[in-house]
Amino acid sequence: MNIKNQFRILYKRIVGSIAFLPGIIALCFLILSIIMLEIDFSSIGTNLKTNTDWLRLKDASTARSIISTIAAALLSLTVFSFSMVMIVLNQAASQMSNRVLTSMIQNRFQQIVLGCYIGTIVYALSLLSTIRDTSNNTSIPSLSIYLLIVLTVIAIFMFIYFLDYVTKTVKYETVIDRVEKKTLTAISGIFETGESEYNASNSGGIPIVVPESGYFQGFNKDSLLKAATENDLVVHFRYKRSTFVLRDTILLEVFTKNHMTKETVNKVINTVDLYNGQPIDQNADYGCLQLAEIAIKALSPGINDPATAVLSLNALTNVLANRLYCKQPEVYKDNHNVTRIYCPSSDFKEIFQQCIIPIWKYGKNDQFIQQAMYKAVMLLKESDVKNVYHNLLDQFLLKINEKIEEESTLNFLS
Repeated sequence: MNIKNQFRILYKRIVGSIAFLPGIIALCFLILSIIMLEIDFSSIGTNLKTNTDWLRLKDASTARSIISTIAAALLSLTVFSFSMVMIVLNQAASQMSNRVLTSMIQNRFQQIVLGCYIGTIVYALSLLSTIRDTSNNTSIPSLSIYLLIVLTVIAIFMFIYFLDYVTKTVKYETVIDRVEKKTLTAISGIFETGESEYNASNSGGIPIVVPESGYFQGFNKDSLLKAATENDLVVHFRYKRSTFVLRDTILLEVFTKNHMTKETVNKVINTVDLYNGQPIDQNADYGCLQLAEIAIKALSPGINDPATAVLSLNALTNVLANRLYCKQPEVYKDNHNVTRIYCPSSDFKEIFQQCIIPIWKYGKNDQFIQQAMYKAVMLLKESDVKNVYHNLLDQFLLKINEKIEEESTLNFLS
């Protein structure tokens, strides 16, 4: 794997981390402090402070006290806010699934709030280093200090809203809704609606192995499409996204009439992403699996929360309804409408068996789940207007009805 591909994967991890946006905001506040200090000690700022008595701070120790108090208070506020976020993440991991942590960590609002706290602290420390004991009180950056007070008031109001926001983010419906929306976004970004018109060849291509073990998360579509077009290649992936592949395993085959150089092989393999994790934006299947995992864990004896399982089941039903007529597999063409990339993907039946069936096995003895599952499958059947999967859904409905009748008979006899 070359440096460019490693940098691309590292960039995705950095952008998705909880520290990325707060770091950018803190840097912006540092730049703001430099700009404000320039204004404070410029001729305009000096004249403004000279002519407006209430804008001046006449004592350097007073200015230091204000800045030090604000910095200490905001530092405590930041520590408390980070602690709340960690508690929420820990609760979500223990009661739902640790796979949903990625969606919660990437929440932009809480990153913005934490970034504003840290940025205001950086702003305050930057001002504190510029205060000198002189007889001229215009040398005290009073304009910058007054702006710091305003920023502190804003941070306090943000903290009040942050308390309410964090308590909502840990709710099951909020987490489920976030995973559902990200999954639907991934489906619309990766798949097209309709039937695939391309049939892949089973043999005859030049096999290319992966240089290291890892999860096949996908590929850089633009780079691979460009390399395939320039070298007149047709790239066939053997495995779908999320598949774990070992080092030196044949991941893809290349079909071409030209001679394949080592440089061309490196261009192709360097577009492939191999790393751990479950990024929903790269693979919509991860979102389906996470929703199923939330439902299964809610049905476990330790938690025993069928209402949450139903919420997750309904969200999964909506996602499956959107996967009914997605093109299978993934096929990408160049500007001349020539197929260049082929990648197998999960169809509706496979996702249904991987996600819906396990939920049914865990909760089939619960009447709450029985009714919810029946309604969910009926909704999917109504959505399947082309009758593609009616046979599968009818068979499953038959099993659900048999279980419901069995439970009704047992309840009557008891």
